[in-house]
Amino acid sequence: MEYVIFAISAYLLGSIPSALIVGKVGYKKDIRQYGSGNLGATNTFRVLGMKAGIIVTLTDILKGTVATILPLLFGVDLLQLVIGLFAVIGHTYPLFAGFRGGKAVATSGGIILGLNPLLFLIAILTFIVTLYLSKYVSLSSMITGIVTVMVSIIFSDVPLIILTSILTLFVFYRHRENIKRIKNKTEPKITWM
Repeated sequence: MEYVIFAISAYLLGSIPSALIVGKVGYKKDIRQYGSGNLGATNTFRVLGMKAGIIVTLTDILKGTVATILPLLFGVDLLQLVIGLFAVIGHTYPLFAGFRGGKAVATSGGIILGLNPLLFLIAILTFIVTLYLSKYVSLSSMITGIVTVMVSIIFSDVPLIILTSILTLFVFYRHRENIKRIKNKTEPKITWM
C-alpha cells in the first residue's frame, strides 16, 4: 500500500507542468503554442528566454529529486528509484496538462541527484561539454544518458545501472524524432553568446 501511495504522489508531483505555469503566469504565453510545443526546459529556453528556462530546468530537476527522497522524508524504507520513475512518467504524461509533457531529461537528472549526487555532477558536466561541442540539446541529452549508464557500471551499483538504463532508453524513445532530424541535418542547434 505504501508503494501505491508514494507512486501516486510521485506521479502527481511529476505532473506539475512547470513550463506551462511559468509561461502563463510570467509571460502570458501557453508554451504549447510555440516552438516545438513541448512542455520542457529546452522549448522554454527557446521561446521564453534564459530566466524562464533556468526556472523550469531547476523545477523539473527538483520534481525528480523530491519524488525520489519522498519515502525517506516520511521514514519509509522503499526502493527509491522505482518511486522516482513515477515522477518521470508524470512529467512526460502529465495529468494536469492533457498528458502531453516534456522529454524527461531534467526530471531524470533529478532522480539521479536524489540517489547519487556524484553521478548527477558527472551527468551535468557531460551534458555541458557535449552541448558546447555539438550545439544539439537532444544529442547532448542522449550522450549524457549513455555516460550515466557507463559510470553506474564503473560504480558497480546494480540498482543504479538498472535505473540509468531505463531512463536512458526512455530518453532515446522520447527523442526519436530528434534522432531523425539529426540524421537529416534539420535539428536546430543552439547559439552560444
